[in-house]
Amino acid sequence: MKDLVSSWVESSARSTLSRLHQQIGVAGLAAAAAVPALSAVFDQHSAAVRDILAVGVEGSAAVAGVVLLAGYTRGLLDEAKAKGWTFRAPADLTAWTTSDWLTARLVGVCSLAASMDDRRTQPTGNG
Repeated sequence: MKDLVSSWVESSARSTLSRLHQQIGVAGLAAAAAVPALSAVFDQHSAAVRDILAVGVEGSAAVAGVVLLAGYTRGLLDEAKAKGWTFRAPADLTAWTTSDWLTARLVGVCSLAASMDDRRTQPTGNG
């Protein structure tokens, strides 16, 4: 039963991150590929979130990284909603370069999630 619950929680977390990636990550990461300075900003956000999850969450070693990342993301979005923030994807490269902190943080989350998926699907070399 515990494996079933863990699988469901991880699946739900992946769904959350997948939706975020479709809403903001695809466009944000494409913009970052075109503007190196923007890429650096998103990389800094990814690193900060990675450090928060690795060091700032008690018991994080016992929870799948994707679950922690989705929980962090939901917390950001809940707080933003409570403060009246509404997401609007920047319309062009210039708008991406002037996007707010939360937008940059969310793209950083998408980048981090993608790197987690990359590590998960890489061959182990034991073949």
